[in-house]
Order: sequence, then C-alpha cells, then structure tokens
Amino acid sequence: MSDAAQPTAAEVRAAAEAVKAALDRHLAAVERRSGEDDPAVYEAFNELAAAAEEYDELLYDRHDEVTPFEIPGGEDSLPPYTGPEEPNALSVLIRRDYAVVEPQRLLAQAGRVADLDGDPDIDTESATGAGSSVHAALGVLFGEFEPDEIASRHKEFGLEEGDSTLWVMAADEQAEPGEWLETPFDQADPQRVVCRFDVSAVFDDDDVDPDDVDPDDVEDVEGVEIDEALEDADRR
Repeated sequence: MSDAAQPTAAEVRAAAEAVKAALDRHLAAVERRSGEDDPAVYEAFNELAAAAEEYDELLYDRHDEVTPFEIPGGEDSLPPYTGPEEPNALSVLIRRDYAVVEPQRLLAQAGRVADLDGDPDIDTESATGAGSSVHAALGVLFGEFEPDEIASRHKEFGLEEGDSTLWVMAADEQAEPGEWLETPFDQADPQRVVCRFDVSAVFDDDDVDPDDVDPDDVEDVEGVEIDEALEDADRR
C-alpha cells in the first residue's frame, strides 16, 4: 500500500475507540437479552465483528500489526429464526459450484451420451454440438444425469468441486404449482432457515491426522456438532 493510501494514526485510534464502544454495546445487549435469539444481541454482535475487522485492517495497513483475536461467524452467520414453530411445508435450496478443469473430458462424455440411439430424453438441438461446445455439453450432461449423480461423478465429467450449500427453509404452506419457477431463489428468507449445511475448502485442515480424530468429536461441515444442530432444529 502506498504512503498516500495509508490510514492516519488518528484513523487507527478512532477505529480502536469504535471497537471499545461496540464491546460496551454488545455487553449491554447481552445483559438485557430477552431470550436465546434476541435480535438486539445479534445486531450488537455483528456491529462488534465489523468494528473489530475495520480496526484490524487499519492497524495492519498503518503499523503492519494484527489483533490477537478473531470474532467468528460474522456476515456468514444466519439471523435469528422467525419462521413458524411447526412448519406445514419446507423448501430445500441447494447450490453447488464447479470448475470446468478438463473440457475435453466433459465434451467426450457429453458426446457419448448424445450418441445414444433412441433416447427421448436427449434434447436434439443440444446434442448436435455436444462434442464441440462446453455450453452444449453441460446441457446434455445435466439433462441426462441427476445433480446428485453429477456430484458423485464430477471427476468423470472433467469438473472440480467448489463450495456447496444446502438450506432447509420453513414455509407456512406449499407454493402453488409453477409459482416460483421463474425466480426460484428470490424468496429465500434467512430468518426462516431451519438448518444449513455448507461444504467449502475453508473448512479443511491439512494438519489434522485422521488417526488422531475421535469420532465423538467429529463436527459437521459448519463446525457445529451434528447432535447440537439437530437439537437446535428441534427447539425451533
């Protein structure tokens, strides 16, 4: 970072004061909490996390130093659940990311699928260019195989897994047929998420020896023990 872009000592000091004030607000909110999922505590927590992150960044930019603490679960944590206690319906929202790392393998697999004679499920227009276009090849493969099968066989298709997430969201009633098909994710309300399961490389720990792991201590991909997650869902 250039000297002109560096924060001033006064800006670093102001950020430190902001952290102190955020700590006071967070403690006050905790002392006044009205229940386990008090929104005031959640808001104060996020304000503290944001203030700490800002101070950490300015401290590093100005003095090449960092803070000795880290506040987990800031922007990525879910807000307090406000959905029905006994949902009559639910929506399962899934996102999986892939990188196309071997285009030729992808094209070859799509070409083999497209060459199947008499398969009514293969779209004729997509199959025509399946062996020469990644766009067409993806259309053929995802039209032929279920997403779970793609996930389990992704290497065969020249794909590399990225992050994935699954949200189970409570609903008051089941949607009408075709109601949300044009905009399937627009109504995703984080405050109605009953449980969430994430898979990401950021959770990997290369220093952990599998032989040293106690099965009783195994956690799910979010870092929350599975039993705890289920108990939490039951409480909701």
